[in-house]
Amino acid sequence: MAAAATTTAAAAAVTKNGLLKIHRHRYSLRCSWEKTRSQHSIPRPPPPSAAAAAAKSIGNQLQQTRWCSHFPHSTSQKTATVISSSIPHSPNSGLIGWYLSMIKHRPIATKSITSALIYTAADLSSQTITGGDSNSDSNSNSDSNSSGYDLVRTLRMAGYGMLIIGPSLHYWFNFVSRVFPKRDLFSTFTKMALGQTVYGPTVTALFFSLNAALQGESGSEIIGRLKRDLVPTLKSGVMYWPICDFVTFRFVPVHLQPLVSNSFSYLWTVYLTYMASLSKVSTS
Repeated sequence: MAAAATTTAAAAAVTKNGLLKIHRHRYSLRCSWEKTRSQHSIPRPPPPSAAAAAAKSIGNQLQQTRWCSHFPHSTSQKTATVISSSIPHSPNSGLIGWYLSMIKHRPIATKSITSALIYTAADLSSQTITGGDSNSDSNSNSDSNSSGYDLVRTLRMAGYGMLIIGPSLHYWFNFVSRVFPKRDLFSTFTKMALGQTVYGPTVTALFFSLNAALQGESGSEIIGRLKRDLVPTLKSGVMYWPICDFVTFRFVPVHLQPLVSNSFSYLWTVYLTYMASLSKVSTS
């Protein structure tokens, strides 16, 4: 029994010594491998700077924009829209950039104020051309200032441009662009025809009626004014507006069409305010 116990203890000692040698060998190999790797490894690059991060962000946005242009109905277009709307406009972008930003974020208010300014300038120009004279009965009171300008008349024109023309142009151009989204010749001429037969006569009749009513004319006098002035005004419009509408519908984006139309309407409004200033029709 004693011999057997001695043999077992000797075997255990040998086994333990062998395991220790194996562990020591593995540890030495691992240390040498770590040392070799640290000597020959490539150092990690430094973290990117703020300029590099901004350039990478702009590159991602441009890539996403190109994706949206190829696939306009994809969900990434909505993401690009949100990203572009969250980027503030630079104050150095100028007046045009500021105006385009206002059209994008506050389209109706911006177009209404633009129309009011254009109608104000057109009416003042009309009064300057005619010498500030008007045959309407409203000029017999003290509404005109010492320089001969009828400021109440100018205020009426500005109010009409802000409350009627600005919002109506916004909704009208959006409507015809939804119905006829293309810019080919057929769609362009169709929009022009609708403008001459639907929108133009409607806003012109509304302009004469409101202007006469604000001057205190009765219903019969307003009807008489429409019979006298509406058809000649529409005939003049047929000679002026088709070329303007062709340029607007053919070459101008939808969100800028009211601005271009208002720009064309400056000369037209000079003529229109002159027609509206004519004396009222006698019903006696």
